[in-house]
Amino acid sequence: MNDTKYQEYKVIRISESGCSAVLFGSANLPLKKINSVLNTNGAEGWQVVFQLVETKRLWFFWTRESMIVTFGR
Repeated sequence: MNDTKYQEYKVIRISESGCSAVLFGSANLPLKKINSVLNTNGAEGWQVVFQLVETKRLWFFWTRESMIVTFGR
């Protein structure tokens, strides 16, 4: 188990677009956006502590995935 102590945390949500969920039914999370967010925060000294993917209902019939990432430094 990692016993690293962090002084501060930051939580962000990266979601697929609602249009792609409605038009295509099930789309992938935006990998370019995920790469950009992770690289930007890594350059600022943040480390990924925890991440999860959640599925939420979008309007009535569709679902949308989001990736929730917790950073620490």
